Amino acid sequence: MPTAHEAPAMSAEQPESTWRKSSFSGNDTNCVGVGSGSEVVGVRDTKDPHGGTLLIARDAFAAFLRASVA
Repeated sequence: MPTAHEAPAMSAEQPESTWRKSSFSGNDTNCVGVGSGSEVVGVRDTKDPHGGTLLIARDAFAAFLRASVA
């Protein structure tokens, strides 16, 4: 599993359509967007899509989702 320093970057060539936010957020701008790369999941602020992106290993993000719905 990559460490924070080894995590591969998401492709800069990914189309914006790969980023999505919850359908429950409606027009609310206080939410995050999630995008999938080949090895990582990116999380970013929808108000500032060109700001920083938190990159999380896919297996770690899957574990987080499983734990959050349990």
